[in-house]
Amino acid sequence: MTCCSRLGGFIAVYWRTFVLIIVPLVASLVFHFDTDPAYRCMFVVIVMAIYWITQALPLPVTSLLPVVLFPLMGILDTDRTCMMYMKETIVMLICGIILALAVESCNLHKRIALVVIQIVGCSHRKLFFGLTLVTMFISMWTANTAACAMMSPVTKAVLEELESQGLCKMWLTNSDKEGEQKERLPSKITICYFAGAAYAANLGGCGTLIGTGTNLTFKGIYETRFPTENIDFLRFMVFNVPPMIISNILIYFYLQIVFMGMFRPGSSAAKDAYIDEQGETIARNVIRGKYEELGTITIHEITVAILFLVSVLLFFTRRPGFTTGWADVLSEVSIKDGTPAVLVVILMFVLPEKWTWLNYFKRNPDNLPTESSPGVITWKYINDKTPWGLVFLLGGGFALAEAGKVSGMSLMLGQSLIVLENLNPLVILLIVCVAAQVFTEFSANVAICNILLPVLAEMAIAIKIHPLQLMLPAAISCSYAFMLPVGTPAVAFVAGLGNIQSKDLMIAGIGPKIITIMVIWIAFPIWGLVIYPEAADFPDWAKENETETWRRFSMLFDPYTMFE
Repeated sequence: MTCCSRLGGFIAVYWRTFVLIIVPLVASLVFHFDTDPAYRCMFVVIVMAIYWITQALPLPVTSLLPVVLFPLMGILDTDRTCMMYMKETIVMLICGIILALAVESCNLHKRIALVVIQIVGCSHRKLFFGLTLVTMFISMWTANTAACAMMSPVTKAVLEELESQGLCKMWLTNSDKEGEQKERLPSKITICYFAGAAYAANLGGCGTLIGTGTNLTFKGIYETRFPTENIDFLRFMVFNVPPMIISNILIYFYLQIVFMGMFRPGSSAAKDAYIDEQGETIARNVIRGKYEELGTITIHEITVAILFLVSVLLFFTRRPGFTTGWADVLSEVSIKDGTPAVLVVILMFVLPEKWTWLNYFKRNPDNLPTESSPGVITWKYINDKTPWGLVFLLGGGFALAEAGKVSGMSLMLGQSLIVLENLNPLVILLIVCVAAQVFTEFSANVAICNILLPVLAEMAIAIKIHPLQLMLPAAISCSYAFMLPVGTPAVAFVAGLGNIQSKDLMIAGIGPKIITIMVIWIAFPIWGLVIYPEAADFPDWAKENETETWRRFSMLFDPYTMFE
């Protein structure tokens, strides 16, 4: 073994150690320019950004570095840094995860999926539409990965049943020259179903604040930087649902055209995806059988469904804007979405899974329970299933944003980008959306969001653009990772489950990438300013710096005049 090959093997095995050591040394070059707090904060940001991207340390561990580095480097004190790790936004994240786990524990998601599929139909096109529709809806209220993990086994089971009936082919087998079988590769139909589930999960997560970590990251960073502003659940959802639905429909057609031969009836893909009426009947019987295996709906499922609806109702009516909300009536202090979220979680432990205690009040009870029923969900189940690392990942991002503001680093970076002021505002928005979507393909989307949003906040002020104009589309774009498994866990999950090769994932993802860039780029100038009309004017705290560029931007993004 030569010295070069031995060195290469050593680096290949211990590359993480090299990254851990070399990155701080390289990042320390920023002190060549200055040692002010802004440059000290920049040092920490560079180190954490590269650790996040390379995953030299686990993402949650890297997210804890501010607790050590900020106090030691005189950027933020320990108390203020630690407070960033338990903001209202993170409480909403935890409660959203618990709500998703409650739905999963009682199999309510499977019942909803099978009912929707029976209603929609059982041809491949209808099955695919029904599964993606349910995945998108579930992902609006749960983490993307959780929604994908819930629905992918259902999709896999349906495809296996259809394959056993000769209605589709899930796998293709490579053979070598001697005819020996090698690895199983997914068929085009399998790629379409699994990729569609991951993409629907990513899109659905954009629909509500609790749908994905990037939305809550945006809320936390925006409200930290601009304390007088509030990103509420209702307006966020009303803005994001239409682009989400439009993107899902366009991606549905793209995947159908590429992998199932839609509009190409003579193609092999269209022939493989065709199911006649007899086949649809068989598929429908399979779905009905799966539904019957769940049995009759239980009181556990009903209780979870009621709590789910109650949580949505409380979010919507807290402060709807067009009328007085319950939060305005009950208290003069500010009540945010974290309060009703925690209330619903507490009720999950108060309300029983089984209501057998009512037997004690019957005249002639059949059987009396000998022990009390556990709650709708147990803490052990939550503790085993909750990805607690995501809490630290969001907290680390909020700590970076706070330090960037206090130290002046974000302001310095934003001012350095003032040269963009001379660009057309639509071009600026397009650059931001494309950059966010490209970066998020190579690293965790929450990590990219944590790095990007504080800089965009200061850049928007520097070039006289309302921060919402750039920060909200950028945050949504950070969820649009479709081409590489490293981008989002949902894509990684289906790539592993379906053994989807990188080239197939690239083909499947390039269309959704282009579609979502165009949709989000168009959505905010047209629909966003209807939902967030205050974003059409430069904020009061910066009007003294208003320029002709901002006036031109405001007129260009005015939904009533932009097409004149």
